[in-house]
Amino acid sequence: MTYLKDNPDQALQEFKNLNVDDQLALLWFVYTEMGKSITPAAPGAAGDEIAEGLFNQVKEKSHEEQLQLQRDFLNNADNTISREYGSLSDNTKLLFWYRLAQGMESTTIVPMPPDYQLQGKAKELLEALKGAEFEQQITFLRNSVTSSGASPHGGSEI
Repeated sequence: MTYLKDNPDQALQEFKNLNVDDQLALLWFVYTEMGKSITPAAPGAAGDEIAEGLFNQVKEKSHEEQLQLQRDFLNNADNTISREYGSLSDNTKLLFWYRLAQGMESTTIVPMPPDYQLQGKAKELLEALKGAEFEQQITFLRNSVTSSGASPHGGSEI
């Protein structure tokens, strides 16, 4: 799949066409497969305290609620926490998802089932990401999470 390099909008559309659980799984596998090279945003470029505050709100929920919140973010559900998330800057959203992945790894956030395997388009996207240049990987990740969350209803980005 060379379209990640040649047509990043198509790769993003493929991601958005996945069901929400496959989207979440893909984000998780991107973190685990490429976590060493993909860091959150550049230090100071993201609202560290803001991302941490939102992460702590999610962390306080049950695992079932945590999973639903992640689905809500990607589905643009209109609820208070999704609006808070929707008001974050692009880099802060990227940092927030990085923190979620770290939380999944430590099981403070609902972990990925140990036997889960990516299938079909999600697996193809992961393979394309593995072969992409670092900047393409970051751009894909940022674009994957920036359009998620509910509109903050007139609020400005944090």
